[in-house]
Amino acid sequence: MKRLSSITAYLLVMVLVIGLLAGCAPKQAEPVATPGTEEKKPVKIGISLPTQREERWVLDKDNFEKVAKELGVEVLIQVADNDAAKQQSQVENMIANGINVLIIAPHDGTAAANIVTMCHDSGIKVVSYDRLVMNADVDLYLTFDSLVVGEMQAKWMLERAPKGNIALLAGDPGDSCAVLYRQGALNVLKPKVDSGDIKLVLDQECKDWQPVEALKHIENALTVNKNDIQGIVAPNDGTAGAAIQALAAQGLDGKVPVTGQDAEVDAIKRIIEGTQGMTIFNDIRDLGRAAIVSAIKLYHGEDPGADKVNNNGKYDVPSIEIAPVIVDKDNYKKILIESGFIKEEALK
Repeated sequence: MKRLSSITAYLLVMVLVIGLLAGCAPKQAEPVATPGTEEKKPVKIGISLPTQREERWVLDKDNFEKVAKELGVEVLIQVADNDAAKQQSQVENMIANGINVLIIAPHDGTAAANIVTMCHDSGIKVVSYDRLVMNADVDLYLTFDSLVVGEMQAKWMLERAPKGNIALLAGDPGDSCAVLYRQGALNVLKPKVDSGDIKLVLDQECKDWQPVEALKHIENALTVNKNDIQGIVAPNDGTAGAAIQALAAQGLDGKVPVTGQDAEVDAIKRIIEGTQGMTIFNDIRDLGRAAIVSAIKLYHGEDPGADKVNNNGKYDVPSIEIAPVIVDKDNYKKILIESGFIKEEALK
């Protein structure tokens, strides 16, 4: 019995010694990630578009889906159908679905300020796309230089109609771009108005950019001025097409120069036929890609590379701008066909 107790005591001592030695052994270091190799969290981007009634916004939607697939980014796209209340409701749903960044082309730039506040309250960055959200702390603005677009249209017009009566159409007053297009055109036209060389016989907005509005305005202008109009500055291809319809009813299509914007297929057909003089090409492929890439950078706290600013009534919004290009009968093949923006067979 005494011998057994001695053995037991010896074993207990050995267990204690082994335990102490194990406790003194250095712990194995946990793996540390090499700087720059950390996997970035996936981003879910909400995209809110104002309409699909115009070809350019259909192309925007298609382009967003294509770029998102290429970059492996999840996107939720909603279309507001020219309804500010519906746009806000759709964004609320996207927030509930866990978006990390919102790209928004507002139907109503002023009303959309509520959307920006709502997103920021949920920790979501906001990228204003093509149209600027007004009076809000927008994180970034992706656009074409709208003021320059209006100036380009008016300069082109004055080269063909330096004297006489000019009709000026504008887009929806709730669209910040529409306001700038008109202002840019007036910057160029006003000196000629002041000198008496030209007379603005029409300066009218088109609610929701609707062609039917443009048709009505140009029909009235032709009637009041007994068809004595030498040029029509239309802000986009939809309003241009309506203006040309009004001219055609009086046998004046192809005789009165008309501007446009967006390089829509029907507009290029009219340019080839000679009833529309030009359009402004804003390459939405570049703009859409830049918007998604910028949204990803904002989510990860990186600098998106804004090099300009646009004031939205509250502050100077950091901006990235893509240069617009004039397209006419002489260069549409090089700019649109060769770049793959329009397929040649679509123009036949």
